[in-house]
Amino acid sequence: MPPQSPPLKPHKPYFFYGHRKPSQNRPVVRGGLFSNRQTLSPKTPAATTTKPFHLRDWDPQQIPSQPSPPKPPSHPTLSSRLSPIARFILDAFRRNNRQWVPQVVAELQKLRRVTPDLVAEVLKAETDPHLASKFFHWAGKQKGYKHNFASYNALAYCLNRTSMFRAADNLPELMESQGKPPTEKQFEILIRMHSDANRGRRVYYVYQKMKRFGVKPRVFLFNRIMDSLVKTGYLDLALAVYDDFRREGLAEESVTYMILIKGLCRAGRVEEMLEVLGRMRAALCKPDVFAYTAMVRALVGEGNLDGGLRVWEEMRADGVDPDVMAYVTLITGLCKGGRVEKGFELFKDMKGKGFLIDRGVYGVLVEAFVAAGKVGSACDLLKDLVDSGYRADLGIYNSLIEGLCNVKQVDKAHKLFQVIVQESLEPDFKTVNPMLVSYAEMKRMGDFFKLLVQMEKLGFSVMDDLSRFFSFMVGEEGRVTLALQVFEELKVKGYSSVSIYNILMEALVGLGKVDQALSLFTEMKQLNFEPDSTTYSVAIICFVEDGNIQDACECHNRIIEMSCVPSVPSYCSLARGLCSIGEIDAAMMLVRDCLASVPSGPMEFKYTLTILHVCRSGDAAKVMEVLNEMMQEGCPPNEVICSAIISGMSRYGTLEEARKVFENFRERKILSEAKTIVYDEILVEYTKKKTADLVLSGLKFFGLESKLKARGSTLLSS
Repeated sequence: MPPQSPPLKPHKPYFFYGHRKPSQNRPVVRGGLFSNRQTLSPKTPAATTTKPFHLRDWDPQQIPSQPSPPKPPSHPTLSSRLSPIARFILDAFRRNNRQWVPQVVAELQKLRRVTPDLVAEVLKAETDPHLASKFFHWAGKQKGYKHNFASYNALAYCLNRTSMFRAADNLPELMESQGKPPTEKQFEILIRMHSDANRGRRVYYVYQKMKRFGVKPRVFLFNRIMDSLVKTGYLDLALAVYDDFRREGLAEESVTYMILIKGLCRAGRVEEMLEVLGRMRAALCKPDVFAYTAMVRALVGEGNLDGGLRVWEEMRADGVDPDVMAYVTLITGLCKGGRVEKGFELFKDMKGKGFLIDRGVYGVLVEAFVAAGKVGSACDLLKDLVDSGYRADLGIYNSLIEGLCNVKQVDKAHKLFQVIVQESLEPDFKTVNPMLVSYAEMKRMGDFFKLLVQMEKLGFSVMDDLSRFFSFMVGEEGRVTLALQVFEELKVKGYSSVSIYNILMEALVGLGKVDQALSLFTEMKQLNFEPDSTTYSVAIICFVEDGNIQDACECHNRIIEMSCVPSVPSYCSLARGLCSIGEIDAAMMLVRDCLASVPSGPMEFKYTLTILHVCRSGDAAKVMEVLNEMMQEGCPPNEVICSAIISGMSRYGTLEEARKVFENFRERKILSEAKTIVYDEILVEYTKKKTADLVLSGLKFFGLESKLKARGSTLLSS
């Protein structure tokens, strides 16, 4: 029996726990999973009870609750793509509230050395440009350290990311001062940043700096510079860069020519564009159909239809056959530019070549024919569209219905409306509005009401559409009376609302018919309609025009009680009305209330507060400076401004200074002599009133009011 070997002693693994002793060049590193001898048991998820699913309880509209996605890391130090030392540096920034303080420098000095690649890694992850710049300069001062192109580029990206592109543009000078002259790559980075942000002038600035450093761009970079300048509207600068391009003896590419050609097309400089096109033909090749289509699109997009047709002829002369996109581009431009006949010729040419014509082309032609009053040609196009196997969309039908109503053929328009319903298209307000207007103009109210009933059956919001109908009617010249007549008949059928009353009242106020607007306001309240803030705002203007300031103030109070804000015109009207009856203090309070409630108050109210502030100096010359500035801004003095002068000078100035301002107005014929006399009387009365109020306030303050009353009663008894 062989001797048995002693049992093997089990290997006892050694686990390092705690943390290693820090040294000058090695930071504190904590242990990982085995940092101590405690057993780490995985956390078991708590058992969740799920409710059994029953089909009868299922709600298809209820979105099942899903676990929220994990939150992204709040700081780049948590990114697993960073190296441990980069995470240590960024964590040092975080622990010190992202400020460059001595504690941060002390943390960084624990590192043995810093490499340019590490600096670039930190700068790519850092979001604070000031902190990144401090770290960049600190790294450059370390012994034996020199920045490389990667660290400079990372700093440029960091500065540009935080919109400090002007500081990034100074990097070439920094590189040269540190013995690292910039190459074309550094300038290309700056140019690409500015180009992506559409900063054309900065692109040209970097290009000029590039020339000062003696760096010659490649053809690719020249193209990038010129393209950015053209896109941002600096065509002349792009042509200047092209002159430098030619002086350098570089050979143009097709991209170079196309950048200049498209820029010249957008600027409408067709002759210069043809000259560049000729050089392109002679030196390189003829443009293809895509290049010609781009030229046509650029010219037509700027409204230069003649230039687009001229390029079209050049394309034909070069033997380039236009494709569908070229035809569609030119036809669309011609139709929108009012030259539908030429567009229709191209359409027939396109159809003769057997191209597949999109329904959108038919729609553009139909709309253009309707706008030109050629409804018959538009209807022929609809027949051609249907014969070609297409189904007309709602836009085409809407254009045809509008065209037929314009030529007083509303019955044919209604037949087209029936076709829309049969084809299960969903008509909208634009479909029925031309028919409603035609029925109203032709006094065919029976058909008008039949159409309203049909609209209700189709699911239209009839009251909202009627409001839009009346808005359209009062927007057309001379149709306000017709709108009122239609509304009189609609009220009998129960088709009336607050919004319709508001629209008609605003239209009547615009025409100066205040009495009719007030009658509508009275009628509205008699029919138990609840006016809204718009109604009261219009009523304020009406009452002020009618001279009834008390009722206007009541309407203003009703708006405030509704927790709403009056309209700006009603504020202006009420302020002028209060000034006209001498209620200057109330008007000034209204001015302040308007500017506090309305995001963009009227200019006259803003200058009113400015005048009140300037009057504190008591100098008429300073007040005139503000008034001159106001008039230069196109805001002439009115009742509110004059009342502000009276209020300000009565409190802080003198009567003589206020009279100097009004006398200046009279000499410059801003105020008539009669108005000047009226304002002088108001000034005197307002000053007396304020003086009396001041005396009474003093008596109340010193407790002498009772003695004054006793003295007055004694005099009356005697």
